[in-house]
Amino acid sequence: MSASEKAWLDAHPEIRTLRIAVSDVNGQPRGKRVPVETAHKALDDGARMPLSALNVDVWGDDIEDSPLVFATGDADGVLRPTERGFVPMPWLGAPSALLHMWMFEENGRPFAGDPRQALARVLERYKAHGWRPVVATELEFYLVDDGSERPEPPINPYSGRQMQSRDVLSLNGLDIFDAYFTELYDACEQMDIPADSAISESGLGQFEVNLLHTDDAMKAADDAWLFKIAVKGLARKHEMAATFMAKPYEQHSGNGFHMHFSVIDETGANVFDDGTAQGSAVLHHAVAGCLAAMQDSALIFAPHMNSYRRVMPGAHAPTGVCWAYENRTAAIRIPGGDPRARRIEHRVAGGDTNPYLVLAAVLGAALDGIEAGAEPPAPITGSAYELTLDRMPFTWREAIHRFQSGERVARIFEPVMVQNYLRCKRQELKRFEDRWTDFEFASYLDTV
Repeated sequence: MSASEKAWLDAHPEIRTLRIAVSDVNGQPRGKRVPVETAHKALDDGARMPLSALNVDVWGDDIEDSPLVFATGDADGVLRPTERGFVPMPWLGAPSALLHMWMFEENGRPFAGDPRQALARVLERYKAHGWRPVVATELEFYLVDDGSERPEPPINPYSGRQMQSRDVLSLNGLDIFDAYFTELYDACEQMDIPADSAISESGLGQFEVNLLHTDDAMKAADDAWLFKIAVKGLARKHEMAATFMAKPYEQHSGNGFHMHFSVIDETGANVFDDGTAQGSAVLHHAVAGCLAAMQDSALIFAPHMNSYRRVMPGAHAPTGVCWAYENRTAAIRIPGGDPRARRIEHRVAGGDTNPYLVLAAVLGAALDGIEAGAEPPAPITGSAYELTLDRMPFTWREAIHRFQSGERVARIFEPVMVQNYLRCKRQELKRFEDRWTDFEFASYLDTV
């Protein structure tokens, strides 16, 4: 146990239970509950858990054709603590803390099927250039009443009635759930999640919270992963549910996961900045890389059956492969403002995605474009929905096929991750075929 970990436990004698948790391929926390008294074992020696636990499907079932299960005797890997250390879990009844872990093989090698290890591999490539990505995220979610087979708008705690009107950018929409958001921001402070502004979005009970930028891209992914856990946990505490489903309501806007990033060199200078609104040649190369990998990576950005209800024409989500300056209809947007903050906003991913895989896919694609000196097409003007563009896959099956055959995917992710992810998504697709929407809601409400 490190001095900082021991100091944290000593400073929080009220903690009664611990969870050790790692992200599976769908972004779900998998792990164990352990007594505080035995925490030193997980910290010093690691915790053993089957490698296959990171490659279960969205219902938690083993992947039937996975080589990680029977073919290899369902062998254990070793969970070791990340640099995150302990974080409180204030939505639980008893004072509890989560110890964030990642997976290694028995011989100490990073397990290539761990999404966090996939991102670490991409970040090592940036480090070899003397660069660090600076990343911020924007996460949209719905608060819902899940007392029936279909999602319903949340109950207004003041009136006792369900929400009836949309409150886009309305303070009233936020103030109705002030008790919830106050606890959420308190939790983020305790968990070292840099939650910034919250807005009421266009859907009934839909909100967006921005997480501030950091030059530690791994922490940005950790923040997003932990934030989703906190949002859902606190919603249950307030007798609601929260969901990051890409499209919980057919008639309302979907949930997105927007990612902003730039890249700084060893001096702290932004390599996307050339002092102009257009940005540097390096920015253009990064845009070209993102565009080139976008269709093949669609299964990362839209990983579930429900995801493809959002990625439809007219659904206020990017459907065409394009980029633009200050244009939110484009898949990739270059925001305006001070050139020193010149950055790329990648707008394709839904709220139901795994943050580690999204950051790995986007940053890996950008670096491929930079290393190749690739040039993007001309930026679009006007509405992307009115233009003839290469389109994103509109079906889960098409996205699976593109991911399987995509050369650019193979440059970003190791074969173990690619094959594990494909097996998982094929099994989920098979189970969803011929099932109705209520099965969709029941499957994804608490899992994404």
